[in-house]
Amino acid sequence: MHLPRTLKKELVLASSLIGGGLLLLPLAVYWVGQRIVGDYESEAGLWGLLTSIWSDFFSLELGAWLLVLSPYATIQLVRLAFKARRRGRTVTPVTDSREIT
Repeated sequence: MHLPRTLKKELVLASSLIGGGLLLLPLAVYWVGQRIVGDYESEAGLWGLLTSIWSDFFSLELGAWLLVLSPYATIQLVRLAFKARRRGRTVTPVTDSREIT
């Protein structure tokens, strides 16, 4: 099966960022939470938070989906903003109000 280069690139980006959302982002949430709030309420600590997020994600809980997909969604929003900005800067021909004879 031959996929176009841009599709392959997008699939690699999506899988990397969603994988990061499943693994790295919960680690960051746990670390920041420990620094600001204190220990995680579960006795299981980090593993408890990870399994909680994963089970909510696979149970289709909105909060878990927002957390896991946020890295990919952020990249897509940045891309959309750059695209909209570029579209706003179109080059138009300059016309002179004087007639050329």
